[in-house]
Amino acid sequence: MSEIKKLKFCINNEWRDTTSGEYMDITNSSTGEVMAKTPKCTKDEVEEAVQAAKDAYPGWSNTPIQKRVEVMFKFKNKIEEHLDELAKLVATEHGKNLAESRGDVIKALEVVEASCSTPYLMQGDSIMNISNGFDTVMYREPLGVFAGIVPMNFPAMIPFGWMLPFCVTTGNTFVLKAASQVPQTGMRMLELLIEAGLPKGVVNIVTCSRHEAEILLKHPDIKGISYVGSSSVGKHIYSTAAAHGKRVQALGEAKNHALILKDAMLERVAAAVRNSAFGCAGQRCMALPVVCVEEDIADDFVKEIVKSAKELKIGPAYDPETDLGPVISEEHKKSVSDWIEKGLEEGAELILDGRDVKVEGHENGFYLGPTILDHVTEDMSVGRDEIFGPVLCIKRVKDFEEGLKIMNNSPFANGSSIFTQSGYYAREFSYRTHGGMVGVNVGIPVPASYFPFSGHKESFYGDLHVMGKDGIAFFTESKCVTSRWFNEEDRKNTNVGTWEGTITRE
Repeated sequence: MSEIKKLKFCINNEWRDTTSGEYMDITNSSTGEVMAKTPKCTKDEVEEAVQAAKDAYPGWSNTPIQKRVEVMFKFKNKIEEHLDELAKLVATEHGKNLAESRGDVIKALEVVEASCSTPYLMQGDSIMNISNGFDTVMYREPLGVFAGIVPMNFPAMIPFGWMLPFCVTTGNTFVLKAASQVPQTGMRMLELLIEAGLPKGVVNIVTCSRHEAEILLKHPDIKGISYVGSSSVGKHIYSTAAAHGKRVQALGEAKNHALILKDAMLERVAAAVRNSAFGCAGQRCMALPVVCVEEDIADDFVKEIVKSAKELKIGPAYDPETDLGPVISEEHKKSVSDWIEKGLEEGAELILDGRDVKVEGHENGFYLGPTILDHVTEDMSVGRDEIFGPVLCIKRVKDFEEGLKIMNNSPFANGSSIFTQSGYYAREFSYRTHGGMVGVNVGIPVPASYFPFSGHKESFYGDLHVMGKDGIAFFTESKCVTSRWFNEEDRKNTNVGTWEGTITRE
């Protein structure tokens, strides 16, 4: 085997070796082999990245907005030119199949495109003659340096879609703490962004342990934190960073549910559930790991979903014919397998078992097949807590009201879906569900980037979500300017009314 490549981190558009001498393994999930090592940056190196972003901020924020957007236009073209390369890189280091990996990159591209409309989205408001002779204009301005802390499951979309584009087009600078399991995608995308004309220091990337990442939460030069990961860590980041005066958007865990009513078209529903439950090996916060099915059709649905799940071809992520690739690591494979065993101990019925999957020629890969647990009840943790793997739990319910109650009892509220042909129940569900992103006959109700990714409850900590107008608002603050101009006569008359912050009634 060829020598394992040691990666570098990037400050001021320069790729550097870490002085720590320590590296973290990156595995090819399909083979189990270590494919590269990423640096474990030191405290000083993380602080140097923040300083570079701080130094770059005055020049970048003063750059006309159309010039900032021009960089994103060029970056968009670079991503399109290298789409196949980036997709294969995602597939290799993460494990999602080629189509899903391509989708990961395309979702980043979608937000890059949306960020090119920042000159429209960043516009403020104004009223002329709000009081006699007084005009008020509200501007949106950047704040300074932001930091992004990202997970392993979407190495393109989350850092280079949800976070970076709106951050830099609004005039801020950025420090990315990339996920150490999948940093190569982000590093390659930063190379392309630099090729697109990004000035030094505007975007910097480091990989490090949680101890060094903690610096970002308290650093006086960091104005805001964008985070995606577990809810427990998200809550810690939110409380710590907010206590240090920072803006925070922290996206956490999910246990999305779907409600399947007896008038639903089961064959189409099974196809949608298969895609949302087992796509990306279940490693996404908008996966659909639980379905509540009306008892009258539960047996029929089980037959359909088992049949559909068995049709998935399991194999290496970069094989174009693979439907279901491996999970991210051996440790994660064990974690998901332990959850399946716990479900059986709690009394769930194993309908389809994916734990003994073997892929010829790739025996050391981290493979798990689709797994289905039936008769899951509310007292079972397997149906309440996030597993983050290709495991589907089926909860049988008497009717719409029982299903909705079960779904709303969840502490998480990222997404929720209903499958029905009834307009009445679809409307009731949309109005009453706690889910922040709602699907009607849609298994993965992720909005396009023009709308916010709006998780609720313990799936999100903060006020302003990623993407959409929320994304612009998160990376900017408002400034209101009230002005009054005097003619020659006014200058001589010192009794002219003065602005006191209220509308005069003259």
